[in-house]
Amino acid sequence: MGENTRVTGTTAVVHESYSFACMRCGHGWEQSYEIEHHRDADGHEFVRYVADGRIVPSPLSRPACANCDGHVVRIMRPGRVASARGPATGQHRAPAAEIPRQRSPRHHLSGLLHALHLHRGAS
Repeated sequence: MGENTRVTGTTAVVHESYSFACMRCGHGWEQSYEIEHHRDADGHEFVRYVADGRIVPSPLSRPACANCDGHVVRIMRPGRVASARGPATGQHRAPAAEIPRQRSPRHHLSGLLHALHLHRGAS
């Protein structure tokens, strides 16, 4: 949309949310958008994305990470970042499990040799 485009009215407003994950630094965030569908004075349709009351570029064009300014950003359905963070906040410590004591290799080999000896003796 150019600077000279006159907006005659909004024809529809759609609310959409996306989750984003930066593949460079690992930062994750979610953003909701109001997607306004308009017609200019000549009847041509165009779309305007609004986030937090500001007109912003389409989140599908080339999103940038607010943490590192990287442009390798994965776009996902809403709730993905929150669900990934969820388990970290609800973690609890489980009691340590008892680790079975390993038998020395000598015992293991003696059992194996014993089995082989019995097997050989049976034939």
